[in-house]
Amino acid sequence: MRVPPVLFIAWAHVTNRVRQTFIGVIGVATGVGFTIMISGVMEGSQRQFVGTLVDAMPHITITDERLSVALQPAEQIYGAAQRSNFAATERRPGISNSNLVLGSLRDWLPGAITPSVKVTAMVYSGNARFGVTITGIDPRQEETVSKLAKQIVAGELYGLSRGSNAVLIGQALATKIGARVGGTVTITPGTGTPISASVAGIYRSGVREVDERRIYSLMRTAQMLAGQPDLVNEMRIQLNDAFAAPEVASRVQGQIGYKAIPWQEANADLLSSFKVQEKITNVIMAAMMLASTFAIYSIISTITNEKRNDIAIMKSLGMKEYFVQTIFIIEAAMIAIVGIPVGWLLGYLLCIGMTHIKYSNPITEGTLAIAIYYSPIHYIVVALITLACCLLSAFLPARKASRVHPVDIIRGAA
Repeated sequence: MRVPPVLFIAWAHVTNRVRQTFIGVIGVATGVGFTIMISGVMEGSQRQFVGTLVDAMPHITITDERLSVALQPAEQIYGAAQRSNFAATERRPGISNSNLVLGSLRDWLPGAITPSVKVTAMVYSGNARFGVTITGIDPRQEETVSKLAKQIVAGELYGLSRGSNAVLIGQALATKIGARVGGTVTITPGTGTPISASVAGIYRSGVREVDERRIYSLMRTAQMLAGQPDLVNEMRIQLNDAFAAPEVASRVQGQIGYKAIPWQEANADLLSSFKVQEKITNVIMAAMMLASTFAIYSIISTITNEKRNDIAIMKSLGMKEYFVQTIFIIEAAMIAIVGIPVGWLLGYLLCIGMTHIKYSNPITEGTLAIAIYYSPIHYIVVALITLACCLLSAFLPARKASRVHPVDIIRGAA
């Protein structure tokens, strides 16, 4: 089979300058490999952090903060009915008609929902004391909205039902106050009588703020601390799709009139830091791609300078400018086509190597391995960008070489 002249000449140029070609391939492979590694590390760390947040907290939290006045039966039936000049009354904290609210949401909610009681208090153990949030739960329903049962490292979830005023405390808090399973702690609410509670279990959520500040108890224990036997001031929702939380929360708010907070809003400050991280990552990857581009530019420029006589001969024989340009662009493409697969392999090996690096996580107070997210999209996108950069970097010297008049080249050589 006859090889097209442009391919034959381009191949001859690339293979005759093995050292330069090798340097170009290494430059392309290095840019591709490190870009893939950085992409995998950044996305892997983000996914690991978000996964920890999603496991440690409900996807949506409904509070007893009323956003609008509840519709009366007349307004629900007759759209023209209106109310005005309401007398201000002191509202009892809590979600009104909580059982009806739960029933109306369960009819359509794509997930599970459970009521709870939230009370702020102080916990004492010996001379140590800390401010905490007591969350009153139903152990049977809790398993449908959280992974608390799997997060317990000592004791068990259903131990709440067996002890007197039993509680579950976070491992970080237990370490600070010296609490252990079977021991007792004193809990004092903001307004009310202190109680002595037995420690039924110790959990570790993976988020230090949660482990230090949240204590779980039965709902009746939390209601007793609040001084309101039937209080329900919080509902927690676990969705089938955690990332649908904002849309579902908006619908919940519109239906019941209470504030619904998706987990993204509750952690907006932390999640916003990811945007800064992504910008920094993009700058680093752009710098690596730029390095590969300069490597190709340098090589093609060198080849065009060395092959000036060849260019003069080809143009004197009637070769068009676009034909000369095509030769050098094909040379850049050849270097990229070889360098990109080598870069893929290098990137994959770098990712594997990064997983063996351990670091101390200040959020979880534990030692973790660097998380890597492997995605074919990373490889494809980096390859396409690299190929485009290589072709673009070859265009300028190729264009310059093709515009040189053969007489000028021959006269200069003479």
